[in-house]
Amino acid sequence: MAFYTSISGLSGAQTELSALANNIANVGTNGFKRSRVSFGDIISNSPLQAPSRTIGSGTSVRAVAQQFSQGPIESSDSSLDLAISGQGFFTVKSGIGGNEVSFTRNGGFSVNQERYVVDASGRRLQLFPTTTDGSIVSTDLASTISARLPLTSGVPQATSNIRLAVNLPADAQIIPNRPIYTPLNPYAFNPEDPATFNNSTSTTVYDSLGNPLAANIYYVKTSVPTALDPFHRWTAHVVVNGSELTVAGTPGIPMVFDTAGILTDPLAPIAFDAFNPGSGGQAMGLAVDHGIATTQQSGGFTRATIDQDGFPTGQLESIAVDSAGTMRASFTNGEIQTIGKVAVAMFSNPQGLKQVGDASYVVTPDSGVALTGEAGRNGIGSILSGSLERSNVDLTIELVGLIAAQRNFQANAKAMETDTTLLQTIINLRQ
Repeated sequence: MAFYTSISGLSGAQTELSALANNIANVGTNGFKRSRVSFGDIISNSPLQAPSRTIGSGTSVRAVAQQFSQGPIESSDSSLDLAISGQGFFTVKSGIGGNEVSFTRNGGFSVNQERYVVDASGRRLQLFPTTTDGSIVSTDLASTISARLPLTSGVPQATSNIRLAVNLPADAQIIPNRPIYTPLNPYAFNPEDPATFNNSTSTTVYDSLGNPLAANIYYVKTSVPTALDPFHRWTAHVVVNGSELTVAGTPGIPMVFDTAGILTDPLAPIAFDAFNPGSGGQAMGLAVDHGIATTQQSGGFTRATIDQDGFPTGQLESIAVDSAGTMRASFTNGEIQTIGKVAVAMFSNPQGLKQVGDASYVVTPDSGVALTGEAGRNGIGSILSGSLERSNVDLTIELVGLIAAQRNFQANAKAMETDTTLLQTIINLRQ
């Protein structure tokens, strides 16, 4: 009888050694939860046997239970590395049509070639659908959507106005060898010839398709004050994508400054004739507004401000996830788009979940159904972006347990050896 009792002890010790070895092997697995073996004694007796003389018949493994205590959280460089501080599991889906649902504490997510946010096994992170302001539409598990990062956002807008303020040098010389300025006798100008202009500046504008176009503004001083004409006069030439713009068929914007260097004309935006940008976009109507901050004073040419009202389609720039799990995408055009909220699930009995590898679990009747909800509410933990939950395995505890399990195995083996020796002694008595 002792022989079989010792065998049950050896089997139990072997199971415990295997569980401990698995814990130690996964000390570096993100989101891994250590296992603990629970034993129960075996009693075999008859109804007529006195309770005071009952002897146990060994041990059996009652459960190998996961310990869902919080693992240490460490920082990472990726905003898609997520950790749950508190209770809950990330929801991921796989298989054809995304019908296979599993749950994990391993938040090491990345982006695949189809722009889906996936874990190391290729399962797609699930989000609750939201409105544009981030309010959840539904927390039902069946309504979750796969997290997918958009590449672009918004509709491009063609530039219609350039606003700038510059200071033109008061001591600038009239371009030599050019006719004296009159409104009906504009002088020659060549953007390729620096001798035909005094100063220049540039910016980028956009056509209706969002294509960037170079816009250059060249300033040419055309006259200085005289007794008959007490003003400083300049002409601003605007060249977009290599083509000079015109106003009513005439190139250039006349600019007039008084003797104090204050711009007196134009004080309102000047609209150029519509032109074809030559980039595939629609015809553009562009205006230039020098405002009231443009001056002609001492010092060199300076550009105080310049901006324009066009923008291209926004390109994805960054991803952010807040503590409530709201995933937002930022784009180069300044737009911020809410993608959804990370779907987090809880269970009435987490230890009833079935392990499927990669620190992931599936629902069983023992675990109960998934209770999904928003992170940070109703007992569900909050989301930490740029963080990963490490394994909750404590090597010191596991190594001590390993020694104890080894001694347990050796003791049961010794008991079996002793029982064998006694049996051999009995056999020898018969001889």
